[in-house]
Amino acid sequence: MITPIPPVVPAGRMAQHQQPTFVLPGGRELRPWRETDADVLVASGLDPDIVQWNRVEQLSPAAARGKIADWGRRWTEEAAAIWAISRRDDDRAVGLMGIGDFDLRGGSAEILYWLLPAGRGEGAALDATVRVSRWALEELGLHRLRLTHSVGNPASCRVAQRAGFALEGTMRSALLHADGWHDEHLHARVAGDPWPAGS
Repeated sequence: MITPIPPVVPAGRMAQHQQPTFVLPGGRELRPWRETDADVLVASGLDPDIVQWNRVEQLSPAAARGKIADWGRRWTEEAAAIWAISRRDDDRAVGLMGIGDFDLRGGSAEILYWLLPAGRGEGAALDATVRVSRWALEELGLHRLRLTHSVGNPASCRVAQRAGFALEGTMRSALLHADGWHDEHLHARVAGDPWPAGS
């Protein structure tokens, strides 16, 4: 008789709690997106780097508000966890940090992020990646997180490696960008991997 394998993360564990807020170094925090952040999403669709590497779409203010509402529903549905990276002094969102492609039963998910120019160059992506990864692996109970990026995006490669995501290989012609098909690096960390010093 084959014994059923129980889910790594039981259904309902995530949805039974409100989405948390996390304090980050450098006067920043991770918090749920709000309707008043819609202009930040609109700006992300106009930023060449975000459009190139994250393939975001241009949004009207109304569509941006709809997307933010959808992210709230996706938390309740245990389908995604999307945070704003914001400055604590003025509460202004400067980027996005998220976990998508949840497989709670199998214990895995994918990290994603972007930063507007106002949030770049100060370690925000690294700090947010480490904090959300800790939550996903140590608090939620996932076993494996992956992070992928175009091989043409060395900044994301540095974030992944500094956050303790081992480079596992190169996926050939894995994602279609505006300028054609890109090879992608596959990084991952699993529960029990050491955390970066000082994190």
